[in-house]
Amino acid sequence: MSLTLADVLMAVLWIGLTAYVLLGGADFGGGVWDLLAGGAARGRRQRALVEHSIGPVWETNHVWLILVIVLMWTGIPPVFAAVTSTLYIPLTLAALGIIARGAGFAFRKASTEVWRQRLFGATFAFSSLVTPFFLGTAAGGIASGRVPPGLARGDLVASWLNPTSVVTGLLAVATAAYLAAVYLTRDAERAGDQDLAGLFRHRALLAGLVTGALAVAGLLVLRADSPGLFRELTSGWALPFVVLSAVAGVASLVLLWRRSYLAVRVTAALAVAGLLWGWGAGQYPMLLPGLPLRTAAATDAVLAATLAALALGALLLAPSLWWLYTTFQRPHPPPEKRPEH
Repeated sequence: MSLTLADVLMAVLWIGLTAYVLLGGADFGGGVWDLLAGGAARGRRQRALVEHSIGPVWETNHVWLILVIVLMWTGIPPVFAAVTSTLYIPLTLAALGIIARGAGFAFRKASTEVWRQRLFGATFAFSSLVTPFFLGTAAGGIASGRVPPGLARGDLVASWLNPTSVVTGLLAVATAAYLAAVYLTRDAERAGDQDLAGLFRHRALLAGLVTGALAVAGLLVLRADSPGLFRELTSGWALPFVVLSAVAGVASLVLLWRRSYLAVRVTAALAVAGLLWGWGAGQYPMLLPGLPLRTAAATDAVLAATLAALALGALLLAPSLWWLYTTFQRPHPPPEKRPEH
């Protein structure tokens, strides 16, 4: 089968979704650890590290979500219409969470009064917890075939409030917390704070075990609640990705145990990406029940124009993103040890 423009667009869309999960998801996870850091005095250093790590990039990482939304809207409009109309409740709640999280993060940093800092900090942390959950429930609804083609054809509640969606939402939260803890270990080590690196190492190990347990439990839930999705993930093109995810997950725990904080970033990302690409490979070429890619895709003229515009934009955006990410991954002193000006 020859590669079509629609196939290229879906590959780009999935790459954008992967980037959002790995980067934006870790930002949400940072908010989870902010929530669990403890009281003001006990959690000050942890929150300072989280703030320093995600501060320069938390808005930038939403570029990937915008990319996914735009590509769905222009490239596969029937899917965009069906998903946004059937799943508008969890998607609206997730959008409100993103807004509240951003406002809380920005206003806490700018506030001087303790009560305001606590209010905005709680908003940031709580929104970081619930937003990936609602995004996960929406993904679970799509993956389990509960979003049929057409405007609001699916059940507005059962499409995202079902066993598969709930376990997917919990897995999304656990994955975000796991990625954040893994990334923060390296950030703390680079800052020279071995105590914080050890603290987040323990949290990453715990979060990795919880995430792995949820993934296994999720397969059992899928077998009972969504047998079609279970078959897709355990056979065909999806199986190698699932196996890759499992192997990378075990390797990540070993690397964390050995304190290989840089290498574990790669294996942790592979573990998460493997599940995501396993879902995509298993479901391809069907996007929604009874709606294959060739039917849902826009015309070749639209796809060609979209991909050409994306390529031109990438010439400017890709170097800028690379510069931003690499700049803030350079060694820096711990937040509390920075000289005051």
